[in-house]
Amino acid sequence: MRGLNDRVALVAGGAHGIGRAICARLAEEGCQVVVADLEADAAERTATEVGGVAVVCDVTDQEQVRAAVGTATDRFGRLDILVPNVGVAAADSLETIDDEGWAAQVEPTLHGAVRCIQEALPALLAAPGGGRIVATSSVNGMAAVGNIPYSAAKAGLINAIGNIAVSHGPRARGTAGASAGWVRANVVAPGTIRTRNWTENGPEQREMLERIPAVYPMGRVGLPEEVAAAVAFLASDDAAWITGVTLPVDGGLLTGPLTHMMQLGWPEPTG
Repeated sequence: MRGLNDRVALVAGGAHGIGRAICARLAEEGCQVVVADLEADAAERTATEVGGVAVVCDVTDQEQVRAAVGTATDRFGRLDILVPNVGVAAADSLETIDDEGWAAQVEPTLHGAVRCIQEALPALLAAPGGGRIVATSSVNGMAAVGNIPYSAAKAGLINAIGNIAVSHGPRARGTAGASAGWVRANVVAPGTIRTRNWTENGPEQREMLERIPAVYPMGRVGLPEEVAAAVAFLASDDAAWITGVTLPVDGGLLTGPLTHMMQLGWPEPTG
């Protein structure tokens, strides 16, 4: 894709699953990648695989986030792309969840992502050609899919990115036509993706993963690499006139209820 070679990217939550695939795809496109993750060993493994740099980062800790951004700018002299790929979900019901349980999901999922953006903004605004933010939300942030705390956080992230796209775009910052001083900000919203959250959390999760494809028009769940491809596109110059959008990467899940209705005997579409 155009405009990714020699760019510097920081991927928060980059050690596993979707984050790891994003690191790999950006490296394949020619980016220098900083893999930031809470798990030091896993971050090192991914960084080694993609030829990048690892840094330990808890997105709820402002100093660690600041240090991760500093690693990118100190090592490579710039930061062009930020991917805040963070999220914590738990099976808490609205009736039983307390303040601590709510914060345990919402704080890293929403504030953690925004904290990454806040710390990275000065470097992104200095990036030649403008900075690029591609945040990872979820279909949970766009429709009623359950898990209210996590879903509310992901919906909040979509709104935050839309506001950032406007408030830090070229026109708002008076830099239209300039080579730097602004950012493009977009979101990907994955559906169910085959990651360790599904495959390594017991037989019930694995069984559910095998049943979920029935609700997807594409008839399967997604792969981390398919989300990574969408992230790479939105970060690239091929998406130079795209900002403030949320791109579902969801196998058609959000198109509507027809798949479910067909399972109930609704006539299949013809023609």
